[in-house]
Amino acid sequence: MLLQIVSALGVVVGAVIACSAYFYFSNKILDLALPVKDGDIRAASRNLNRRALVRPWLFVGPALFLLIVYLVYPVIATVVLSFYDRSGLQFVGLANYQWALGDREFRQSIFNNILWLAVVPAACTFFGLVIAVMTDRIWWGNIAKSIVFMPMAISFVGASVIWKFIYEYRGGNDVQIGLLNAIVQLFGGTPEVWISVPFWNNFFLMIILIWIQTGFAMVILSAALRGIPEETIEAAVIDGANGWQIFWRIMVPQVWGTIAVVWTTITILVLKVFDIVLTMTNGQWQTMVLANLMFNWLFRGGGDSGRSAVIAIIIMLAVTPIMVWNVRRANRELKGH
Repeated sequence: MLLQIVSALGVVVGAVIACSAYFYFSNKILDLALPVKDGDIRAASRNLNRRALVRPWLFVGPALFLLIVYLVYPVIATVVLSFYDRSGLQFVGLANYQWALGDREFRQSIFNNILWLAVVPAACTFFGLVIAVMTDRIWWGNIAKSIVFMPMAISFVGASVIWKFIYEYRGGNDVQIGLLNAIVQLFGGTPEVWISVPFWNNFFLMIILIWIQTGFAMVILSAALRGIPEETIEAAVIDGANGWQIFWRIMVPQVWGTIAVVWTTITILVLKVFDIVLTMTNGQWQTMVLANLMFNWLFRGGGDSGRSAVIAIIIMLAVTPIMVWNVRRANRELKGH
């Protein structure tokens, strides 16, 4: 453990030193390559202009290089691989795309992803907004917010293990240690293997992500609610508006931009959901989603780079419109200011 901490600190310190050295020496080299001599005013002016053009690229250059290596190149390589066979050597054209359209598990994954997209972002945003409004008016609100935010500190795998105990089922005459089955049994119901019940098990998995991400939505929306002028709410109260009307007609419209940001952030996260499904069901009982299906085809059974690439492209295409909409909305807001 100590060795890991020392290694991590060494990497952080080394990276800071390397970045500082790069910026220092690159600027020195630029100054030497484009000198400013007192005798020649025209040459000095020309070199100053050139320095002004080159210097920003010295700062942006490393980031652009890493962006190309770790983002642009993998995207292009994935598109190319989608037209090749499992080994990535033989060109097969659109065969992998035809497989995807005809594969039952792929269609099931698409359906499950749509189900996740319809439920999780809406639930996280709604519960986050409601909790933010309710906790802003009570003295122990910060304590409540801390409790709601706490699951954000837990990894998806850790959260899944916790909820596995909640959904735990014991057969025969064994005592039910799972919280949900214990409650069902307390009220005279029959315990179930909840995560193996087709269709409904997807919702049981979604609850885990909602439990984790509601804290994120609550913190962001709470900050936005603090920005609403008190005069606006006081004027609404004087006009006779009740709490429900103030919430829907005053608060929600004024934080709508923040709601959109939270919604889109969680939507992108949902499209990449992987750990929860892998830990809880491993995609069994009709719970497979695209990220897990891609993982299966990429690493299991010898791997199939062509089919896994097609699934990766589908995920990227699903994320792209959301990202474009978010960027355009942000640009409109900047122009508005």
